[in-house]
Amino acid sequence: MEDWRDKVRDEEVFCPFCGHADDAQKWWTQIQLSHAREAAVAIIQVTIGDALHRDAQRFNQSQPKGRFISMSLRVDNRPQRVPIPYAAAAPMRLKITCGECGCRYAVVGVAYFCPSCGANAAELVFDLTVQGIRQALKAVDSIRAAIPDADTAENTCRLIVESALQNAVTAFQRNTEALYTRIAPTTKIRRNAFQNLAEGSDLWIAAIGHGYDKHLVTAELEQLTTVFQQRHLLAHTLGVVDDDYIRKTGDTRYKPGQRLVIKQEAVEEALTLVEQLTLGIREDAKGKC
Repeated sequence: MEDWRDKVRDEEVFCPFCGHADDAQKWWTQIQLSHAREAAVAIIQVTIGDALHRDAQRFNQSQPKGRFISMSLRVDNRPQRVPIPYAAAAPMRLKITCGECGCRYAVVGVAYFCPSCGANAAELVFDLTVQGIRQALKAVDSIRAAIPDADTAENTCRLIVESALQNAVTAFQRNTEALYTRIAPTTKIRRNAFQNLAEGSDLWIAAIGHGYDKHLVTAELEQLTTVFQQRHLLAHTLGVVDDDYIRKTGDTRYKPGQRLVIKQEAVEEALTLVEQLTLGIREDAKGKC
């Protein structure tokens, strides 16, 4: 709250997710306002209900016993739905400190822009995302063991592994976009160009003279190409294989219409390659900035 008060300007606040800028009063969504109203009403209802209970209890205790006529009070209040407080989201929050202005902020999920100065924090978020993915993958066996229904357990673990793959590719894309913009700020590139390894490598060659093959061998690049195409299928076809996937990857394990099977070990290997490539690109960018 100190940084929101002292560092973030009222006239310009940046969205951590997309970088859109607007004044401080434009960031209250209708869902947030509704949540705040519900929370306020729930607190008032509980407060009044507790007060009525106490008054009724005091009244009943003050009544003489053994009389022919007796009186008592009973408060019959229905259970109230209390919205989960914001603090309950603490375990899901990613805490970030901007490297440019020092503003501290937190998001649920991932974000790439400082709300105070708009600086792109993709590099920092990439590092935090990699740590988070590794922690999630390590927890898969424990999660599987904790769910009694075998089908539910396997489905949950599958979703965790597939999400890890998608998050790794997205974090790489955002990080590489930020680095490329730094060294080639006037070059126009198509949206999501760095989701395509071959296209991204060509852009890097044009900008600094060499591509991804400086940091990964051919077999590793082919492995990552397959992973990037699998992310595309998970995001756009629910993981169902099509002719385009087979043509681009040469992955003959599948036929069109089959669904991908993403192995945890494959995601762990891909994450290591993504991190290796990203660290190499960072060093390249440092030499050109």
